[in-house]
Amino acid sequence: MDHAGFNSGRVVENRHWSDSLYSLRVEAPIKPFKAGQFAKLALSIAGELVARPYSLVNSPDDMVLEFYSIVIPEGPLSPRLAALSTGDTVLVSQAANGFLVLDEVPAGRDLWLLATGTGIGPFLSIIRTDQPWSRFEKVILVHAVRHRYELTYQDLISEVRARHGERFITAPFVSREKIKGTFSGRIPEAIDRGRLESHVQSIIAPGQSQVMICGNPAMVKDTTALLCEHKGLSKNRRRTPGHITVENYW
Repeated sequence: MDHAGFNSGRVVENRHWSDSLYSLRVEAPIKPFKAGQFAKLALSIAGELVARPYSLVNSPDDMVLEFYSIVIPEGPLSPRLAALSTGDTVLVSQAANGFLVLDEVPAGRDLWLLATGTGIGPFLSIIRTDQPWSRFEKVILVHAVRHRYELTYQDLISEVRARHGERFITAPFVSREKIKGTFSGRIPEAIDRGRLESHVQSIIAPGQSQVMICGNPAMVKDTTALLCEHKGLSKNRRRTPGHITVENYW
């Protein structure tokens, strides 16, 4: 079978956060990439190469690649990836791609990272690097999930908080449980009602804010519309730099 564009990788760990959430760590050669980009994972299934894009959670200088994903029960690939064990083989694209990177983001004072579910993956890579801390005064990580157990990577988040102190602010959302220290509802509503800005003690405004959004397409769409219509922000494009950089997660 033709595996052009892919290298063979070896699974070194498959961490299961829950029945449906897992993080796959893989040793595989890959061309230099930027935090926030994605690579493709592939397996041969019934004689056909099946590949899907997954964001890289590790920092670009980490030799072990890490991918955070959810099992789609009816999907052809994710259940098989979730079942891989240490030592198993998986194909990894030779190069990463994607524009959800800070090189594409104009200057600002505050960097807002808004994610739902596994959409937090690229932001975990970004906050592990020096770039956001050298370019922005404050970094705000917003992560919206349905249940408490989906608030993963808390050890990493705590490490970043310990390293950067008050410059790093987190705002977890849990929609189907009442959990102390978390927001309820949806991200767009919390922005519209001023709850997020009150928590961060900083406003979202064109002169000082850059917003990166990744996750559920409905959240991405609604949040982008709200920021454009009520906060005066604009979408960031190469020819017309703005304030909002987005990526849908399916």
